[in-house]
Amino acid sequence: MKLTFRWYGEKDNIPLSYIRQIPGMTGVVTAVYDVPVGEAWSDESVARLKALADGAGLEMEVIESIPVHEDIKLGRGKRDLYIENYCKNLRTVAKYGVKCVCYNFMPVFDWLRTDMHHKNADGSDSLSYSRADYEKVDPNNLHLPGWDESYSPEELQSLLAAYKEVSHEQLFANLVYFLERVIPVCDEVGVKMAIHADDPPWDIFGLPRIVSCEADLDRMFSAVPSVSNGVTLCTGSFGAGRTNDVAGMAAKYAAQGRVHFAHLRNIRYTDDTDSFCEVGHRSADGSLDMAKIVRALVDNGFDGYVRPDHGRNIWDENGKPGYGLYDRALGAAYINGLFEMAEKTK
Repeated sequence: MKLTFRWYGEKDNIPLSYIRQIPGMTGVVTAVYDVPVGEAWSDESVARLKALADGAGLEMEVIESIPVHEDIKLGRGKRDLYIENYCKNLRTVAKYGVKCVCYNFMPVFDWLRTDMHHKNADGSDSLSYSRADYEKVDPNNLHLPGWDESYSPEELQSLLAAYKEVSHEQLFANLVYFLERVIPVCDEVGVKMAIHADDPPWDIFGLPRIVSCEADLDRMFSAVPSVSNGVTLCTGSFGAGRTNDVAGMAAKYAAQGRVHFAHLRNIRYTDDTDSFCEVGHRSADGSLDMAKIVRALVDNGFDGYVRPDHGRNIWDENGKPGYGLYDRALGAAYINGLFEMAEKTK
C-alpha cells in the first residue's frame, strides 16, 4: 500500500514539510480548489500542485476530488457539457502522474455532521452526528455545521426542490450515465475512479443516497464492469451503517481489484439509533475493528492508496475539523503498524 495524507493546497495551514516527516508517508491527496465545480482545470494549476509535492519529496498520485456537478446528478440539460469537462480533467491530471481520482455522487451535501466540535472524555474534540439533533433541523431553514457558506439559502432551497423529483432509481441511472462516459477515458489514460461512500450512508432531508452498502456497490460494478470503476473504502462512512460488514466488504472488493483507495478511520456508536462520534484510529477507541479491516485488505491483495481519515483536534490544536495534523499523524503511524503486522503474518 501507499500511505498518503490529505493536503488542501497552498492555503492548507499544514505545510508539506511536516507531512513529509510522518513515518512512511509517500504522497499527498489534493485537488484544484479555486475552480468552480464543473469547469476544466488548467494544466498550470495541476502542474503547480505537482511541482510543490515533488519539491517536498512527496508523490501526487491521488486527486480528491474532481467534484461532480449537480446537473450531472440531476440529469439536467447541461450535464453533457459538465461530463465533457470532467473527461478533460481526467486527461489533464493523468498527464501529471495521477493514478486515482476519489469522487462522490451524493446530492447537495457530500457529508453531514450535527456537531463539528463534539467534546470527548479525553479533552479532545471531533466531528459527530446525533439523530436527535438532526431531527430538530428545519429543512426549510437549514443551518448546518460546516455548510452555512456552501450555498446561499436560495440556492440550497432550489437544489432541494429539484431533488424532490429525483428517485433513487433515477439518481442511479444518472450515475451510470456519467460512468459510461468517463470510465472509457479512465481506461485510456490509466486513472482509477474510486467512488466514496455516502456519508452518512442513509437518506438525509429527503435526498436519495445510492452508495451506502454492499448491494449498492455490486449494482454499480455490474452496470459498469471495468475495474477502473472502483471504490474508496471509507471505513467511517460505511461503518456508520451498522448493518455493513466493513471487513467483509474490504475482503470482497480487494479480491476483485476494486479498492483503489482506502480512508481509514474509526467511529464510536453513541446510542441505539444511528448516532456516532469520530474517535482515534485504534480499534479500542471505537466500534470498528480496524485491525480486522486491514487484515482483510492485505489478505486479498490490496495494493492501493491509504490515508488516515478524520482525526480529532488534540493537544490544543485548533485545526480544520477532522483535518488537523497531530491526530492524523498518530493515525498514520497506527495504520503503518497494522499493515506491517498484517503483511508479515500473511
